[in-house]
Amino acid sequence: MEGYRSMEESEIDEGSIATADGNEQGFASSDQHRNFDESPYEILQNSKVSVENIVSQMLSIKREGKSKSHFPELVTQMFLHFITLRQVNRSILIEEDRVKMETERAKAQIDFTTLQLHNLMYEKSHYVKAIKACKDFKSKYPHIELVPEDQFFRDAPRDTKDSILSNDIAHNLMLKRLTFELFQRKELCKLHEKLEQKKKILLETIANRKKFLSSLPSHLKSLKKASLPVQNQLGVLHTKKLKQHRSVELLPPALYVIYSQLLAQKEAFGQPIDLEIIGNLKDAQTFSCNQAHTDTGIPTNVDSSKLQDDAPDEEEDEQRRRKRPRCVQGKESVDQAGVFQVHPLKVTLHVYDDEASDPMPSKIITLNFEYLVNLNVVCVGTEESNDGSENDILCNLFPNDTGLELPHQSAKLIVGDATVFDGQRTSHPYKWAQHLAGIGFLPEVSPLLLTGRETSDNGEAVPVRSENVISGLSLYRQQNRVQTFLQRIRSRRKVQLALL
Repeated sequence: MEGYRSMEESEIDEGSIATADGNEQGFASSDQHRNFDESPYEILQNSKVSVENIVSQMLSIKREGKSKSHFPELVTQMFLHFITLRQVNRSILIEEDRVKMETERAKAQIDFTTLQLHNLMYEKSHYVKAIKACKDFKSKYPHIELVPEDQFFRDAPRDTKDSILSNDIAHNLMLKRLTFELFQRKELCKLHEKLEQKKKILLETIANRKKFLSSLPSHLKSLKKASLPVQNQLGVLHTKKLKQHRSVELLPPALYVIYSQLLAQKEAFGQPIDLEIIGNLKDAQTFSCNQAHTDTGIPTNVDSSKLQDDAPDEEEDEQRRRKRPRCVQGKESVDQAGVFQVHPLKVTLHVYDDEASDPMPSKIITLNFEYLVNLNVVCVGTEESNDGSENDILCNLFPNDTGLELPHQSAKLIVGDATVFDGQRTSHPYKWAQHLAGIGFLPEVSPLLLTGRETSDNGEAVPVRSENVISGLSLYRQQNRVQTFLQRIRSRRKVQLALL
């Protein structure tokens, strides 16, 4: 009873087992009148269910605080069920041993029969091979496909046709035909040797040409690299322009529009600016393929050989790495990990002094345009702004455009209420950059609500369209013009340099 009390006082998870109050007396009667005609597995299952019911009753009595006078009887019934379980388990094991012995005896008989079958199959295969060898036996003159007799008399040499090899006329003709067949085969063997030698020479020639063709891209690349100083001296820059135009194919639509507008401004009006696409072309190719697969469901393959040819040389990569600061890599990696994922390619704009008379004017400022993929926003920053101080040139370049907030509502809904862009960032989503990129959006508040109202003669309120509002709207419509944007950038930078 001490063991029983310790079991009763132990902590039991009362919520894992549920039972009903009316199962206490019904269990005893059903357990005493067990049908012994049941199979051992059914007895085993019933005993298991009975033990679970007893445990459920004990837990129910303890949980509800009822009298524990039935506990000894329940424990006794549980032990009786355990004894029944052991008996049934022993009978199952004995039956299993008996079945195993019968199986072994049957398996020995099957193995003996299988061995006899294999012996018979071996004898059969031996006889089949002997019969096939007898049927395939070839005589002294196997069935050779000889030329017809008329062709033999027409094409065979005279000494072969006039020779006498046997007294039997038919056998003599057969021997002469076989001799002519041997002569033809010897001639064909000689021709085969000549053709094999010719084939070997042709294969060597093809291998040499393939080797030359495989080394041709490296020669062309070295030739292209050697021609770069001449192109720089003549101002042609054909190789650089070709690389840039091929890299444009991987730009997102927003950066593509910016690049095309700036390039058109440069070529049409001779603006002293220079454009460059920087970034990892392989990552851009992977991003483009994934985007095409997501939009259409059909994977799009970009010519990898073209990208390998367009990839910048190692020397140019090293020079770019030396020129560009690396202090913003940590912030960019954080942006790329979430909703602020940046496209692998960026457009760099070098703005030069337009008033200088030198053939090589000095560079005033360098702007970097990058595209936030998930927000559909273009950000702009200066290359020299490692600490954010140079961004004062871009801040309020146009009225009420500080770049400290997202330009449209969809991006704000994606990001939430948290402040995203602050003064420490190197690039900001200015509204004029969105206009340059062709990204259109509605203002958050109607322009009519921003104007004042006055009362007309008939007492109705009408909006006041002052000259300031009209000039502001006119200026706002001109924000996407490249010429206006470049003029403001140059003027602000010149004033800043003069103050410094």
